Amino acid sequence: MKALLVGADRLGNIPQVLTEYGISVMRHISGRDPSAQRADRSVPAGAELVIMFTDFLGHNVMRGYRDAARRQGLAVVACRRSTCSLRGALDACRLCRRPGAASAAGARTH
Repeated sequence: MKALLVGADRLGNIPQVLTEYGISVMRHISGRDPSAQRADRSVPAGAELVIMFTDFLGHNVMRGYRDAARRQGLAVVACRRSTCSLRGALDACRLCRRPGAASAAGARTH
């Protein structure tokens, strides 16, 4: 599965965590650059998932990418920029669970 990542200046260990879930980074947009805040917030062709790091992202940028993803029928995962938060959000996403992982009771579906 290919994902558009929005938010965070640096990804650090996040690509390794995504690999555990069978997700590859198609594109990363920091969202802090003024040009990104004014740019067209379209999701690139071929993306199957949008992951937003909310602690490094403005509300308008987040809303724009979330709305663009939903118009294309893509799942949106929002979490803080930490590997623990990312794992929790991906485990809660029906489309993103690790192979062989047990489903969490009461998990939010996207």
